[in-house]
This record gives sequence, structure tokens and C-alpha cells, in this order.
Amino acid sequence: MTDNPSPDRRSIELEVEVHGTPEEVWRAVATGPGIGSWYVPHEVEEREHGAATASFGPGSEMQVSGRVAAWEPPNRIVFDAGEDDDGLAFEWLVEAKDGGTCIVRLVNSGFLNGEEWDDYFDAMTEGWKMFMFNLQLHLEHFSGQSARASLPLGSWRGPASDAWQRLTTALGIDPRATVGDHIHTSGSGVPPLGGTVVAATPTRLSILVDSPAPGTAFLAAEGRGEHVEVSVWTYLYGDDGIAAAERDEPLWRQWLQQSD
Repeated sequence: MTDNPSPDRRSIELEVEVHGTPEEVWRAVATGPGIGSWYVPHEVEEREHGAATASFGPGSEMQVSGRVAAWEPPNRIVFDAGEDDDGLAFEWLVEAKDGGTCIVRLVNSGFLNGEEWDDYFDAMTEGWKMFMFNLQLHLEHFSGQSARASLPLGSWRGPASDAWQRLTTALGIDPRATVGDHIHTSGSGVPPLGGTVVAATPTRLSILVDSPAPGTAFLAAEGRGEHVEVSVWTYLYGDDGIAAAERDEPLWRQWLQQSD
């Protein structure tokens, strides 16, 4: 971590407890197949000063290049944009605990102070909370396996509460589904997706998926203003998961872009 943070910058600092040994957790936070199983697809050269690329969607503009600024397995890795870039950096710390668990800490630094950065900072904080919850699910249920991530988005008319109502209605699921409920899409023209709700907010469901393949999923309507982001994100495992993602991702993407 930075010993003397700049007074004009701020950081997101979060931590979660996860199942696994430090070596198992390291694979999840420091390798391409690991990171792509709970966050976004990554390619990582597993060494200090190695190249790292995050893929946030199709198209060259959605590929974000960076580097491994620090590589200290199995306890610490830092990703940044390069030696002369003072933008965002991402430090992951892994600390073993008794009982076969670890504490994973994230320090996402480099955010400027000021009101113009507040919405971005808040959105990143909420996003990281969701992804770190998915990291917990990955290590609890699928440790050592690799998921195929599918991250389609659509821009719908807001506010988020109204978009959520339209999304869940179109999917054929209960907008008030809560933890423990089993849901399954039944809307016209939507791909199959089913599983058990493991976390819920008024505009997001987190799901432990059993169909079309084992994995996790997040349904959400997020943002403020006249338009909000609506997403159906899945992380599916095994050969069936790869096949389902390749089949369904373009269908989800098209459906989200045309359904509002």
C-alpha cells in the first residue's frame, strides 16, 4: 500500500473473508483464469512488470492494458497502468486465517477528490462490493475451476427502480425475489437461466446458477438519471458453461439492447 497517499486523491478499501489456502486464493486474484472467473476476462503475465489486459466487452475500446507492478505470491499483487501513469492502481493482499480461510483486501487507489469524481467513486465502490462477493462464491463453490464470463449490458430508461421492474417482468421472474428463492427465466425470447438467489437488493439479484450450467449470475439495474445500465452477467463453469456462454451471450446482448 502507499505509505504517503496524495492529499488530493482517495482510495477504495474493502476486504472479505474467503474459503481456501493462500495459494488457492492467489490463483483467483493473480492469474487470468482466476480473475476472469469472478470479475472480467483477464490476461496476466505472471511476473513483476508483466503485461496485464482486462476485457470489459467486445471491441478494442473495451480492452484495458496495464502491468503487474508488484508480484509477491501468494500474498500481494498490484496492477497499474504503467510506471509513468499516476492513474488508478489495484492492490490485492491475501492473509491466511485459521480454519482454512483467508482475508482478501483490495486497495483501489488513484481517485481524485472533488464532486465531479463522487459518482464514479461511489459506482466503483458498489461494483467492487459485488465482484468481491462473487469472489467469495467462486472460492466457496468452484475453487480451482475456471468460469466463462459473459457480461452483456443495455442502456434503459430510468430510474433504476422502474428499469428493474421492466427487466424482471420481461424475464418472467419476481422483482421481489429474496434469498433462498429459486428463479428461472420464462420471458419471451430470453435465454434459459435459473438458480437460487443468494443476495438481493431492490435492483439486483445475485444467483448461484444451476441452469444452463453451474455458476453464478447477477441481474441488475444500476445508475442515476434518465438512463441506467441494465445487465445480465453470468459466470458459467465446465464444457456446458462454455457452450452456453458462446450460445447465449450474443442473444442476451441483443435482447438487452432492444427490449426497453
